[in-house]
Amino acid sequence: MKARLFALLLCSLPSAMAAQGTSDSKFEAYGFVMLDAGYNFDQSDPAWFDAVRTTKLPAFENQFAPNGNVFFSARQTRFGVRSTLPTSVGDLKTTFEFELYGVGVDAGQTTFRLRHAYGELGKFGAGQTWSPFMDIDVFPNTLEYWGPAGMVFFRNLQVRWMPKQGDSRITIALERPGASADQGSLADRIQVQDVRARFPLPDLSGEWRHAAKWGYVEAAGIVRYIKWEDQGTDAIDLSGDAVGWGVNLSSNLKLGQQNVVRLQGMYGDGVENYMNDAPADVGVETNAGDPTAPIKGVTLPVLGIVAFLDHTWNERFTTSVGYSMVDIDNSELQSPNAFSRGDYAIGNLLYSPAPGVTTGAELQWGHRDNFSDGFSSDQVRIQFSFKYAFSKTF
Repeated sequence: MKARLFALLLCSLPSAMAAQGTSDSKFEAYGFVMLDAGYNFDQSDPAWFDAVRTTKLPAFENQFAPNGNVFFSARQTRFGVRSTLPTSVGDLKTTFEFELYGVGVDAGQTTFRLRHAYGELGKFGAGQTWSPFMDIDVFPNTLEYWGPAGMVFFRNLQVRWMPKQGDSRITIALERPGASADQGSLADRIQVQDVRARFPLPDLSGEWRHAAKWGYVEAAGIVRYIKWEDQGTDAIDLSGDAVGWGVNLSSNLKLGQQNVVRLQGMYGDGVENYMNDAPADVGVETNAGDPTAPIKGVTLPVLGIVAFLDHTWNERFTTSVGYSMVDIDNSELQSPNAFSRGDYAIGNLLYSPAPGVTTGAELQWGHRDNFSDGFSSDQVRIQFSFKYAFSKTF
């Protein structure tokens, strides 16, 4: 019943827009159907069987044994609609888009997942879309779903102002706050379990991009206030706060007609939830000399690097190859097997036999280093994908 109502709504929208009385109105339905299949030579979290996530590789020997599994997935399949309606105060633009890739409590399942629910009018926008702190144009032309481990990648709820729009742009946004903590070896202590996060202020982010014939360069930044309060009634008070921040520099460089180099370098403190594949924003360390607060929370420094080359061989064949890394400066009381560093590399050959159709093969590698126990793990996969895209503008 819900599916039929949704279909009726889509069919009625073009007519409704035409009734607005302007021939410049546009409505587009788009998306793609995609099948991924391949073989994982090593181990990874079964809930992430069709992605390379370095945080989901084994943290100890044979955590996700046995090695060697075939996988099939249609979870990258996507559908979206977008519209443009000219008004006296600027274009009204909307985007609604979802995919079938379950995460969180739905990890490993094929289920609806919202990607974009966003609208803008003139220089103002609101809804869920790419954070200004990230640069989606750094994402390479790969088959693997999750993407480079060290990339800043986050779709967030936000209100934004865009004083300069176009290929060169300026964006400032207030974003939904949020962070997670790793209580490490103290996680079972009742004093730590009584600590609750509080976010009294939104995150403030912004981007500046300069575009030219050779590509573009972009600088983005973010600042956030993280607070935690001890709800316990004993003499120990573990309440505290911290300021998180990050700087992200990125670029696309056009080397002739056939090559695009995608680059990103990011460094920050307590902004892990904006990263594509990083765990907690806050860790714990000892606080010697204060008997009422023997430990304290600290933001965790993080470094992210992305370097990829997209090469077009001809109108049918393309290749993407590159490397990414995320590195976290752990706090002293995190568990010895806490995630510390992830490496990610991919190379592929893609073939497009007709417009909107892509198939290809991709070799993928992921690597994880733990904090202090000396353990590391690797993942090698081969993936084959078949993608059929569609788009219709009314």
